[in-house]
Amino acid sequence: MDYNRKLILEDGQEYYGYGFGADCDKVCEIVFNTSMVGYQEIISDPSYTYQAVVMTYPLIGNYGMADDDYETKIPTIGALVVREYNDEPSNFRCSKTLSQVMKEYNVPGIYGVDTRKINRSIRDLGSRKALITGADTRLEWGMKILEQTTIPTDAVRKVSCKEPWLSRTEHERYTVVAIDCGMKMNIVRSLNKRGCKVIIVPWDTTAKEIESYKPDGVFISNGPGDPTDVPPVIETIKQLRGKHVIFGICLGHQIISLAYGAKTYKLKFGHRGGNHPVRNLKTGKIEITSQNHSYAVDMESLKDTDLTATHINLLDNTIEGVECKADKVFSVQYHPESAPGPQDSAYLFDRFVELMKEVRGNA
Repeated sequence: MDYNRKLILEDGQEYYGYGFGADCDKVCEIVFNTSMVGYQEIISDPSYTYQAVVMTYPLIGNYGMADDDYETKIPTIGALVVREYNDEPSNFRCSKTLSQVMKEYNVPGIYGVDTRKINRSIRDLGSRKALITGADTRLEWGMKILEQTTIPTDAVRKVSCKEPWLSRTEHERYTVVAIDCGMKMNIVRSLNKRGCKVIIVPWDTTAKEIESYKPDGVFISNGPGDPTDVPPVIETIKQLRGKHVIFGICLGHQIISLAYGAKTYKLKFGHRGGNHPVRNLKTGKIEITSQNHSYAVDMESLKDTDLTATHINLLDNTIEGVECKADKVFSVQYHPESAPGPQDSAYLFDRFVELMKEVRGNA
């Protein structure tokens, strides 16, 4: 069988393979993910908007796609790059194949490429632009397309809900307003499970609108892109801090840090996967975490704010958590709600609830 698709990287590297999913050309930022399971949650995670994800685990597609396991209803991942693709899944919960879902949402895929070499390239040279195209596309033409294409900066606007919506549960005790910057559904489920009625609002909802819901707590979600691209959310948190319990995850963590005056920077190749060790500086315990981000909070800039670091990544010493005790504000860079796992950090949702309980008890 002749190759029918090709991956061209910004530095001129070419990788030939076979297509699955949508048969279209696309330019994305290429990144890798080290998770061994959970490809459905990965392709439906809004944080991968405009990104081509290279899976380090070799076999993808073998358990298909299940209706209940999506992290968002409409996947916005840019593309998927895998070593071996299985289009005949064995799973009683499977309703569609991975390729069928990718075709439905215009997501191209390529398999049969040397993913180990690609991932080493990303590790050594960093994330950069990549083009998925036909095998017959000339390198010179592909490089011209890459040179002339800019990755959009409207990712949060693209994936956020357009109107507020409500997720209720039995025995509701607290009202949480969640700012949707590209929120994963398991965050909503994690809050519902703990007795929280969750009002999900668009990314650019003002502080005044949020306060009109009379929340016990405010949550800022994960999401794609550079946190400095969403100044309306940063301004909203500036106005809300000290008035409500606030909890942020991933992009929400970066937004909280920026709202307090810290700075962020782009990592060489980001953190993506389910095996990052993080030290809890309060307890000394090590949590195995799931991560998905390109940006980190600058350690030095944190010293001039009211925030203190609470968690540190043991692989590169980047900040993984911050808090302002006085304001009852805290955040983590990783995903305590990660599905299918690990779940070492689910206690953070309990802490959010305890803080809301404390404030209500003192009211």
